[in-house]
Amino acid sequence: MNLHELEKMCMECQKCMLCINRKNVVFGEGSEDADIMFIGEGPGEQEDIQGRPFVGRAGQLLEKALEALGIDRKGVYIANIVKCRPPGNRVPSNEEASCCIQYLRWQVKLIKPKIIVLLGSTACKNIIDPEFRITRGRGNIIEQGDFKIIPTYHPAAVLRDESKKRYFWNDLKLMNKIYIDEI
Repeated sequence: MNLHELEKMCMECQKCMLCINRKNVVFGEGSEDADIMFIGEGPGEQEDIQGRPFVGRAGQLLEKALEALGIDRKGVYIANIVKCRPPGNRVPSNEEASCCIQYLRWQVKLIKPKIIVLLGSTACKNIIDPEFRITRGRGNIIEQGDFKIIPTYHPAAVLRDESKKRYFWNDLKLMNKIYIDEI
């Protein structure tokens, strides 16, 4: 299977109730051979409308941070735990996440990133551990197989709480240092 075949499968998905109200499946985007992959929670309103991940306010913050580090958004890969927007931008349920997680695992397998940045608690709980606490675990490097995983705050959380901005920025600088030093 290649990424395009996986995307086609995902576009036809009806495994959970999120498919009922979606405007678009938000599969993911970026370089298919990216060394850095970002994984968020799920599409918001703008993402659902445009069919692209991280294009709303949180996405604009992420893009500005990447630009400040000299990283082109097109050179990384961006995906989410769930591919359809939960109503009212609520946190995806465990059932919804479990329906989509196989798509994400295949994306990771096909892209083969060296660094995975988990954006927010939902991504961390679904990838690292259901008991993961973002305030305690963010900023650490977790080595899992061939990947270096860096959990950090979701950009939307940073927009809601300015005190998280410094931590988010430091985590992205850590990601960049690992990328420059080791890859």
